[in-house]
Amino acid sequence: MELLSRAILLHILLFVSSSFWANIVATSCEGNKVISTIVVDQSGKTKFKTVQSAIDSINENNNQWVKIQINAGTYKEKVQIPYTKPCIYLEGRSRSNTIITYNAHKQTDESATFSSFPDNVIARSITFHNSYNINGKTFSSQNGTIVLKPGQVVPALAARIYGDKSAFYDCNFIGFQDTLWDVQGRHYFKDCRIEGSVDFIFGNGQSYYQNCVLNALSSGFVTAQGRCKEEDPSGFVFRGGSVNARAKTLLGRAYGKYSRVIFHGTHFSPKIQPEGWSSWQSNSGSGTTYIEADCEGPGADTSKRVPWSKKVSGSKMDKFSISSFINQDGWLQKLPVKWA
Repeated sequence: MELLSRAILLHILLFVSSSFWANIVATSCEGNKVISTIVVDQSGKTKFKTVQSAIDSINENNNQWVKIQINAGTYKEKVQIPYTKPCIYLEGRSRSNTIITYNAHKQTDESATFSSFPDNVIARSITFHNSYNINGKTFSSQNGTIVLKPGQVVPALAARIYGDKSAFYDCNFIGFQDTLWDVQGRHYFKDCRIEGSVDFIFGNGQSYYQNCVLNALSSGFVTAQGRCKEEDPSGFVFRGGSVNARAKTLLGRAYGKYSRVIFHGTHFSPKIQPEGWSSWQSNSGSGTTYIEADCEGPGADTSKRVPWSKKVSGSKMDKFSISSFINQDGWLQKLPVKWA
């Protein structure tokens, strides 16, 4: 799909989903206790051999935490958690041996291997993988071996996340173009690895990425954040972690006039380009909030950055802390998993 049409689609879907949620009361999940556990195992030793069948078995309008324990294996399926099934906790054995993979492509709103629509969803120790544009089934927790197929590169999502209060721990998101659609809502990613090349983290999420490793496979853009109004609370905050680029890479481009991305204490590899950012749709870039604070590494030199990138430090960074940016109501402490 062309870049412009994809941006239009993004804003249409955000409008539709926002209208949908206006008539729904957010679920609280009644505390932080898991009330039941479902086990998925490809061997047939359990009731469920696929992740989707386990999700389908959970009652609609569920309001208590249900864990789906996914045993080691490569699950070749598209997985979707519908709006009507909040309070689900997916847990793999480890991200190196619990892999959910598929190879759908072209349609940004249909190609995701994993789609999560409701509030209150957790995933831990799982690899979400879209194999299109990628050849290779083996990847370690830190240094996966990726071999690109020849031919056209098109959008092929590993995951898309819609719901508020969604958290991902020690997960991999592996793709090439549009790997992770961080659509909307408050999201927390901790110790994750996200890999791709073209806009491989994009959307209007209000998200905090803590100690995540971002691997840029070829020349492109790490982020494409779509904030289009000054009062919009969305944005991507990357705290710690690293950006590792194999070829010339920019940290982001503006998918909205007020696009907002913050890197704080992140290590940048040498292939991060001196200008750092692209205004793209916002033209002048003057409305964007692009911040690099206390970053390090050979790609962290800001002396030749675009003039509209921001230099912020000290107490002015407090509004981009985890407590101020996504956890004002303490939802992370209410999850059935240690969050920090």
